[in-house]
Amino acid sequence: MTWFRPLAALIALFWAAPLVAAQEAPDLLSRWVEEPRAAYPVGEAELEDFEFRARPIVVFADGPGDPQFERQVAFLAERIDELTARDVIVLIDTDPDARSPIRRALRPRGFAVILIGKDGRIAQRKPAPFTGRELIHAIDKLPLRQQEIRDANRPFDRPGAQAMPFSRTE
Repeated sequence: MTWFRPLAALIALFWAAPLVAAQEAPDLLSRWVEEPRAAYPVGEAELEDFEFRARPIVVFADGPGDPQFERQVAFLAERIDELTARDVIVLIDTDPDARSPIRRALRPRGFAVILIGKDGRIAQRKPAPFTGRELIHAIDKLPLRQQEIRDANRPFDRPGAQAMPFSRTE
């Protein structure tokens, strides 16, 4: 039975460590809501975390010194305000050995830029840098983005519309 205590302590440590880490650091989506203009490392994030909330642009490279990676970051920085208005979260993965969940799901080979729609589907995949203009054009062609544009242009008090009955319970 003396071997059981160290084993139980080890199991408890493995169970508690992720819980403590989750309590200490806010999740990626919360951080993005606070600062939507930043680029974030993919870490342990999953693509499902962003469905119907954000459009991930995932930039993969074999290292932070990759010239294509540096060009892509510059292209994104030039248009960050326009990308932010389109609910884009920029995710960076420059460590192929880390095997993050997003890297395992998308399986890039070397440098890659992948645009994911709000519906979770891959909208564009490219082994070379996207210009900011190309990305914005690709986003604006997505069906959910088209719906957002239509909804933004629709007047609230259109002819024939009736207000929903509202009752207050106090």
